[in-house]
Amino acid sequence: MNIRRIPRAAYESFWHYFGFLYFGAVGALYGIVAGVLHLILPAHLRAPLGRRLIGFLFRGFLRIMTASGVMKLDLTALDALQGQPGLVIAPNHPCLLDAVFVIAHVPEVSCIMKAEIWDNVVLGGGARLAGYIRNDSVNSMVRASAQELRDGRALLVFPEGTRTRRSPVNHFKGGFALIAKVARAPVQTVFIETDSPFLGKGWPLLKKPRFPLVYRARLGKRLTVDGDLKQFMHQLELYYRDELSGHATERPSPVLHSSSSPRPGPPRELDQSS
Repeated sequence: MNIRRIPRAAYESFWHYFGFLYFGAVGALYGIVAGVLHLILPAHLRAPLGRRLIGFLFRGFLRIMTASGVMKLDLTALDALQGQPGLVIAPNHPCLLDAVFVIAHVPEVSCIMKAEIWDNVVLGGGARLAGYIRNDSVNSMVRASAQELRDGRALLVFPEGTRTRRSPVNHFKGGFALIAKVARAPVQTVFIETDSPFLGKGWPLLKKPRFPLVYRARLGKRLTVDGDLKQFMHQLELYYRDELSGHATERPSPVLHSSSSPRPGPPRELDQSS
């Protein structure tokens, strides 16, 4: 290693491990505090407060990491999703930070959490206070998620179901489309792009990546789920593959119905024509 690179390597290593320390220490402390608040606060205050606090902590983390120079972010497109009622936010899932990106910019959003995390005494405190949805069974998860949307809250769901194993996206799972159809909620497509495999599927947790890490989010079409779910999922997966491969094409489809503009604005009546 070039001697002049040693200070830079040490600097990057510090911020790399700081990120894990932040989530470990702050997450554990917040989980305990949130667990207590969940017991003492009235029900109508829990979820709004819990979600705002998580959004605040995530924004703080991203600001620290960008200020350090080890992370470069272009996520301002996500700001347009704030205050959008009854909307399914559906990003691709290249890494573990994807939920952090969305929640930092749309703190009121609801999420579906793994049951083992939700049930954890420490880690689950924040999820329980925020009223995040426990994925214990398909029927209860769909019902709870659809109710969140009917109540005018946004829902974050990853169509791939897990982090991307093979670029550009995994085969999509049908759960989120079923939720959107049951709730009659529009689906906002979101594309998260990065030049790094950091914290992707199979990445060793403490392995140092190449810095700076670069992430960009952009919004795609806002769609309605209509007709056959399998057809919808097939066409939607093709749309994501085209967009993330950099050679998007217009595919005529009888099952993807979009609003006139890919940019979310105030709620409007979606075009139902094919």
